[in-house]
Amino acid sequence: MTPPDGLARDLAAIDGAKIDRDTTFAELTTLRLGGSPIATVRCRTRQALADAVALLDAAGVPALVVGGGSNLVVADGDVGCVAVVAECAEVTVDAARGRVIAEAGAVFDDVVAQTVAAGLGGLECLSGIPGSIGATPVQNVGAYGAEIAEVLSGVQLFDRRSGSASWVEPEALELSYRYSNLKFTQRAVVLAVELRLSADGLSAPLRFGALASALGATGADQRFPAADVRREVLRLRAGKGMVLDEADHDTWSAGSFFTNPIVSPALAQQVCDAVRATLGGAEADRMPRYPAGEQVKLSAAWLIERAGFPRGFPGQGAPVRLSTKHTLALTNRGGATTQDLVELARRVRDGVRTAFGVELRPEPVWVGVGIDAAG
Repeated sequence: MTPPDGLARDLAAIDGAKIDRDTTFAELTTLRLGGSPIATVRCRTRQALADAVALLDAAGVPALVVGGGSNLVVADGDVGCVAVVAECAEVTVDAARGRVIAEAGAVFDDVVAQTVAAGLGGLECLSGIPGSIGATPVQNVGAYGAEIAEVLSGVQLFDRRSGSASWVEPEALELSYRYSNLKFTQRAVVLAVELRLSADGLSAPLRFGALASALGATGADQRFPAADVRREVLRLRAGKGMVLDEADHDTWSAGSFFTNPIVSPALAQQVCDAVRATLGGAEADRMPRYPAGEQVKLSAAWLIERAGFPRGFPGQGAPVRLSTKHTLALTNRGGATTQDLVELARRVRDGVRTAFGVELRPEPVWVGVGIDAAG
């Protein structure tokens, strides 16, 4: 598939844009899966990114904006969209004011490292998360008790309906657990983000027990030097295969594949009762449960393992397996297809639902394929 000649010429004429007809989604995603887009447009500036999307929208050609590709599951074969790759990556750090502006294509962990090196705190718990910073507000990226929403002060959006770019407050995105009103809607494209960080060099208050314990915390919500927290987070993530490594197939993933389910207290108790009946009282007493307003957050990884899906499932030789380091990651072992991934994701989801009555929801964005059907 190729774009019409006139559209291709117009895209190539955009200052700061370049057309690439050979790249596949397997080369653009951390899962290393996915077929061929109609074309790939690489945009080195915010204006080029907005112009390319506007041009494709006007022509009625589907556009998929791609940063680091860490949150995408893309169909095999020909994919009927143009991949618009955000390569604008300028980062401005005002250490005295704790203000950071980063363009959408900046590698997120590079931004974290840069802010920590500048003596700023607030991003350290998010160290090692793959992908670009432009994706972070879309799904309110979070880890180790922290979320991007806590430090986000503004987002520059290109509104695809109005064709204009403007800065908006975080409240306009309706941010919640792994969600914003940008996710799944494609109503706007993130061009840049603004962050407000702590200028004292200390981390955000630590709320994740294992991380706090590893750093020697003696009380709740303690703060530590941001550099120390970043170092420990990277160690913990690497141990789970959650830091990208070309040579390690456990990192050929989309990170945590399912979100932790948030359920009613009644359903949480039903799950606990089911665990007690099938696995015994000791397991039921250890079942992770966390308050989430009036609801209860359960651990997807814990449920997956107790439903009969251990690390490395379904075993040696399978093209897609649960990570050998972390049950929540579905990994490409080097010769997989997207359909292989879909089948394992469906098997795990259905197994947890059968065992516990809990519906696991995938965290990545699906393109041209879904967990229930291909195409």
